[in-house]
Amino acid sequence: KTMNFSGQQKQLVKPPQRGIFPLDHDGECKIRMREYLQCLDEEKRNHYKCKAFSRAYLQCRMDSDLMAIEDLDGLGYSNEADVKTAPVSKEGIKASEGFTAGKHIEKSRKWFWQ
Repeated sequence: KTMNFSGQQKQLVKPPQRGIFPLDHDGECKIRMREYLQCLDEEKRNHYKCKAFSRAYLQCRMDSDLMAIEDLDGLGYSNEADVKTAPVSKEGIKASEGFTAGKHIEKSRKWFWQ
């Protein structure tokens, strides 16, 4: 904090934290972004199938000085980090089989002091 001529304190501007980068106001990477978003729509939001588009978008941002240059392999874009199949989700299986939470409890529970 610093003091200005009126005696009021003024906040100092801090640089952005890691992971925060400027918006693409000039649309330098708009095509790459749209390709990635289109892939997400086509693949029903399975982001691991759109990894190449995501990588290209981040590379464009780095090349355009819209974010710090990073090693993309270290960010999960290496060949070893490739996902070949979708993770199996069990979400909704019980509900589709007619399970209702709490319905399986037949007798009421008493408190430990009762």
